[in-house]
Amino acid sequence: MPRSASRSVVVDLIAVLAAVTGGEPRVMTVEHGSALPSGPFELAHRSLQQGLRDWVEQRTHHPLGYLEQLYTFADKDRAGAESAARTISISYLGLAREQAATAGAAEWHGWYEYFPWEDHRDGPPPVIAGTLAPALAAWAESAPSAAERSHRRQRAAISFGLDGATWNEELTLQRYELLFEAGIVAERLRREGREEAAGAGRAMIADHRRILATAIARLRAKIKYRPVVFELMPPTFTLLQLQRCVEAIAGRTLHKQNFRRLMEQQELVEEAGGATTETLGRPAKLFRFRHAVVEERAFAGTKLPLARS
Repeated sequence: MPRSASRSVVVDLIAVLAAVTGGEPRVMTVEHGSALPSGPFELAHRSLQQGLRDWVEQRTHHPLGYLEQLYTFADKDRAGAESAARTISISYLGLAREQAATAGAAEWHGWYEYFPWEDHRDGPPPVIAGTLAPALAAWAESAPSAAERSHRRQRAAISFGLDGATWNEELTLQRYELLFEAGIVAERLRREGREEAAGAGRAMIADHRRILATAIARLRAKIKYRPVVFELMPPTFTLLQLQRCVEAIAGRTLHKQNFRRLMEQQELVEEAGGATTETLGRPAKLFRFRHAVVEERAFAGTKLPLARS
């Protein structure tokens, strides 16, 4: 992967470009799904964000729309032995509507290929009880003291909703970090020359899966107080399509009537005219995002709390 020419420090600009297609959250990848689009920051770039746009559009041939800086990663012990230089990764979150990737340049992959434990739309995924919970229990019991064993068990319960704890969809990064610390995910196992475990999700190079987890957590939190979900929607849509998009991101199902009542109360959408047939039932009205809401609530914020089913 290309990086800057510095001998001691390299700076990567990394993009998490997300879309929701057919009710499934997707991410743009390169290198056959093992990496996020990235490239070096160069002196010729007018800004970090412009540098990222240039690199992503060059590598994926996919234009970037909404973009925000995500996080800067500079952990020395997470770079991997293959890198002799210190790597600083400046990541960005972009939202788009999926377009066909140019052959050989990039591929779209589902989020839940990388994090199968994060999709709770049909209830807790079997991988938690069948694979992760036993592995975390064994890790907790391997702690050198009773206090540390108790602490590890508590962290596992809070992170994964075990032992009566409530599942919190926003703890995506904490869950991945816990699995890394416990030596369960491939990114940790391969560094130590150990065999990769089945069921722990698709691995990525370096820290790219960690960066993807950070982006998912950010977006899951942000859809509750900013109308960014509409960046993922077509110009017109039904309320059911909008609900399915929110559910795909959150990995949780929503109560249909509560969701529709929320849309009315927040005045986030307006009728666009026309209708479409989503199922064999009656035609559904088409709506569009009410852009005036951005100016009206620029300072107060637009709440989009995630309703529970």
